[in-house]
Amino acid sequence: MSVGYVAAQSCLRLKGARPMINQVTHMLHRTSLTTPTNLSEKAVHDISEALMLLLSNVFALYLKTKNFHWHMSGPHFRDYHLMLDDQGEQIFSMTDAIAERARKIGGTTVRSIGQISRLQRIADNDAQYVEPLDMIAELRDDNAILTQSMRETHSLCDETGDVATASLLENWIDEAEKRTWFLFECGRHA
Repeated sequence: MSVGYVAAQSCLRLKGARPMINQVTHMLHRTSLTTPTNLSEKAVHDISEALMLLLSNVFALYLKTKNFHWHMSGPHFRDYHLMLDDQGEQIFSMTDAIAERARKIGGTTVRSIGQISRLQRIADNDAQYVEPLDMIAELRDDNAILTQSMRETHSLCDETGDVATASLLENWIDEAEKRTWFLFECGRHA
C-alpha cells in the first residue's frame, strides 16, 4: 500500500469528517507512480517514452480513420465506410493495452489531447473535403508509418529484454500490415 493512499485514508478518518477534495488530490499527486519491475531504470524510461509516442500516433490514426469513415462519399461508400469503421475499432482497441503496458513496467503515459498533439508523427487532416481514394492512400501511408514506429519500438524491446511488450507489438504489426494491404488493394485503379 502506498504512503499516499495511507495518508489519504487517515485523512478521511479524522474526526469522521471528509477532507476537502483538493487535500486528497494533492496527497495522491505526491505519490510515486513507480511500479516494481526487473527492467533497468533506463529501459523503463526508454520503453515508456517509445510507448507514449506510439500511443500518440495510434490516437492520431484512430481519429483520422474515424474522420474519413464519417466523411466518406462516392460509389464505394458502403464498402469503404464499413472497412474504415472496422479499422477504427481495431486501432482504438490498442490504446488501453499500450498505456497499461507502460504503467506495468513503471513508466507513465499520455495525459491529454494536447500532449498527444505534441508527440504525434501522423499528420492530421482537417480538410473540408478529401477524395475517397486520397483518403484511402493517406490511411495506407499512415498505417505504414505506424508499422515502422512499432518495429523501432520492438527493436528497443529486444535490446532491453522486454519480451512482453515485444509480443504485443508483434500482433499489432501484423494488424497494421493487414490494414495497409487492404487499403492498398482498395486504392488500386482498375
